[in-house]
Amino acid sequence: MKVLVTGGAGYIGSHTVRELVNLNHEVIVLDSLELGHQELARAAGARKIIQGNTADTALLDNLFDQEQIGAVIHFAAYKNAGESVEKPGKYFTNNVAGTQSLLDAMLRHNVKNFIFSSSCAIFGTPQNVPVSETNNPYHPESPYGESKLMAETVLKWYDVAYGLKSINLRYFNAAGASLDGKLGEDWTVTLNLVPLVMKAALGKTPSVKVFGTDYPTPDGTCIRDYIHVVDLATAHVRALEYLQANNQSNQYNLGTGKGSSVKEVIDTTKRISGRDFKVEEIGRRPGDPVAIWADSTKAERELNWKAQYDLETIIKTAYEWHSAHADGI
Repeated sequence: MKVLVTGGAGYIGSHTVRELVNLNHEVIVLDSLELGHQELARAAGARKIIQGNTADTALLDNLFDQEQIGAVIHFAAYKNAGESVEKPGKYFTNNVAGTQSLLDAMLRHNVKNFIFSSSCAIFGTPQNVPVSETNNPYHPESPYGESKLMAETVLKWYDVAYGLKSINLRYFNAAGASLDGKLGEDWTVTLNLVPLVMKAALGKTPSVKVFGTDYPTPDGTCIRDYIHVVDLATAHVRALEYLQANNQSNQYNLGTGKGSSVKEVIDTTKRISGRDFKVEEIGRRPGDPVAIWADSTKAERELNWKAQYDLETIIKTAYEWHSAHADGI
């Protein structure tokens, strides 16, 4: 099948392109290249890479006219929660209006299978952990999280009105790199913990900051669910297969079902890299949940998917990738 992957030149997108290509799907990537890299999409095996934005209706119509697209996997979005508080308009315009523009183009060309890259940010600080699809209210604490929830709402009503079927994949903390070292994260455009720890380990920054060491956790630092990017990519392919087989919209939380503390990430990096580096302990950041990890039993049951890689593999592959791309991609 021919699959359009928006944001397919980005971190998770490129890994998903590779999984699709490995299963003999033909992949076309649409990416603004503002944060993505053609090199990643090429390395992943995309047949065609188109530079552009999902808000460009003429470009979308031309693309759908020329290519017989069977399904769309949508990654294209801004994802910096902190920036979204300062620039909410940027996030609502791109993440919500851009998604709606893409959906409208799909309807004009009778394409009705859609996989959406959502986020656990729609839950905000959870009342219950692990976080399942039903045991927490939606309570986003940033315009970024709100934009993902709004897009999910749009998808719900596009199913009711037009029969456009979608699956929302709400994932937790994506990390790591491909096991063969060919795909990975650009640490020049991310604020995620793992690449920040890698920068310290490789001497690119003088230290790594730990925001709060007095939380009610075993070692006093926050706990998060770190999921390997290859596991996430596999989940997108399984979701597409589910949608084709069942023609039913759905939503899934994706994680390992196990939380790791900030200190565990740092200690694991020191052990695997064999490098010591400075850790700067400072005060808590407002809005940081104490602990959050996923209940992914629904995905395991319905998608036949389960995370295969642990924190050890995440750190090992990330360290190997960043060692080879110390100046970015």
